[in-house]
Amino acid sequence: MSQNTSVKICGLRDRAGVQAAATAGARYVGFVFFPKSPRHLEIEAAAALAAQVPVGICKVALTVNADDAALDALTAAVPLDMLQLHGSESVARVAEVKARYGLPVMKAIGVAEASDLAQIDAYAGTADQLLIDAKPPKNAALPGGNGLAFDWRLLAGRVWRCPWMLAGGLTADNVAQAISLTGAQQVDVSSGVESSPGVKDAGMIADLIAAARQG
Repeated sequence: MSQNTSVKICGLRDRAGVQAAATAGARYVGFVFFPKSPRHLEIEAAAALAAQVPVGICKVALTVNADDAALDALTAAVPLDMLQLHGSESVARVAEVKARYGLPVMKAIGVAEASDLAQIDAYAGTADQLLIDAKPPKNAALPGGNGLAFDWRLLAGRVWRCPWMLAGGLTADNVAQAISLTGAQQVDVSSGVESSPGVKDAGMIADLIAAARQG
């Protein structure tokens, strides 16, 4: 752990949450565009929120198998710094999105066991960043944000061709251990800083970021 650990607070839905993340030192903020999620934002609301994000904090849009029409509308209205693809998008689709929108692309990859790591190398050569998340349970409504962790030891000593973030079940109580076991330099948290689904808690955000950066 160090002061250099970068934290992404994902699933922000209101100005208070954005301010809490910024004040606590988040380096990324994430907005969710997926109607099944309790963190879903309409484009107009997201545009207003994005305008409140201080300069220097990366604004990330989380989408799930979005087509060009949806991404066109999103990128036209919301000032974004990165697109996060959190569905079953192929390596080719990642490349298409990068080329079409000229924005860095982060690809989320679900992990439950060692065999799930093999696909990471394929995406690492195309995506600008990777998000290594807990694989959702079968028949889960959400591809992420389920508050689940995986065996972090699976990532110990792993090196990929692009930067990556650790996600899945992280809280102020376990984030230091997760960083220690995986060597992650970046972490992504959503449900772990919520008082209820979709409702961020400023104190939990501050505690999480402090824990991630403790020496």
